[in-house]
Amino acid sequence: MSEAVQVFPATDRYVKIIGRTHFYNEVLWLALSGGGVEFVFYGTKAEITVRGDQIASTLTNQARISIYVNGKQIIDDLVDQPTKTYTVFESDTEENVTVRIIKLSEAPMSTVGIQKITVDAVQGIKPTPVNVHRIEFIGDSITCGYGVDDEDALHSFSTATEDVTKAYAYLTAQELQADYSMVAYSGYGIISGYTENDRKLTSHLVPDYYEKVGKSEGRFDDTLDPQSVSWDFSKFVPDLIVINLGTNDDSYTREDADRQAEYAGQYVEFLKLVRRNNTHAPLLCTLGIMGDRLYPLVEQAVSSYIQETGDSNITSMRFAVQLEEDGYAADWHPSKLTHYKAAKQLVAQIKELMKWE
Repeated sequence: MSEAVQVFPATDRYVKIIGRTHFYNEVLWLALSGGGVEFVFYGTKAEITVRGDQIASTLTNQARISIYVNGKQIIDDLVDQPTKTYTVFESDTEENVTVRIIKLSEAPMSTVGIQKITVDAVQGIKPTPVNVHRIEFIGDSITCGYGVDDEDALHSFSTATEDVTKAYAYLTAQELQADYSMVAYSGYGIISGYTENDRKLTSHLVPDYYEKVGKSEGRFDDTLDPQSVSWDFSKFVPDLIVINLGTNDDSYTREDADRQAEYAGQYVEFLKLVRRNNTHAPLLCTLGIMGDRLYPLVEQAVSSYIQETGDSNITSMRFAVQLEEDGYAADWHPSKLTHYKAAKQLVAQIKELMKWE
């Protein structure tokens, strides 16, 4: 073993933390879509050891991760073992290397931990620089990139075909060169999760878990429920918060005026919750990619919120509804092309709103 071989934990001393994470039993645990780390080093080799949760030994819905070296994806894998080590870089000569690991799949199904980073590098590893802008995205399956790698509308959900990096939110952050944090759950809403029986589904509500590290069937180190851990909002202070919630509520509210009014009213309460935890960030409320029937109620909620609180640091944007000719992903979710177009629309809106170059 070379004298330059060193082992590091995934802490903010050594890596840039991406999204909501939780360091527990010497492992950095990831639950939510898009969570991960990024670091740089000058050396000849890098290995990353990850930990699976109890879901890893099952046959379905294991955590999907991606590892990039100098911007190029070199690992795309489902974590199906309690421990797994990936050699992500190896060279005969020393090179400057940037490594990024991202959880592609969403929180409810499974979690994954970064146990250690081993490099052959005299000076070790260090975090990549923080970006100028920071955005938090709050959403549902659309934000998660549900089914985006399976462009057959008749197919159903699998973590194996979910990829947050191909979804509009991640693409927006990349285009704006912004650090990001995602809080997104497929099938979740403001007053009801996705329902097919006309009954309100109250177990799938984003407001219930917004102040948590995540919500998952998977447990950190097989012992700790992410939903039992409160999120420390000082760890990521966004310059902007983009909310995209209502697609699942619409399966319950449909054309019912009373139900739509309840959605608008509870949306206002959720905005207050978001504001309590983020005092300064402008709020941008969006809806429409998979249908815009509730968008007027989003506008109503924004107007009511301003009236009730006097806080006018908020606006709304209607996304263009996805087009049949652009294709569909699993369960009629947005295709890669639809996500690309949605990101383009959102980037333009953010640049205008925030006066970002």
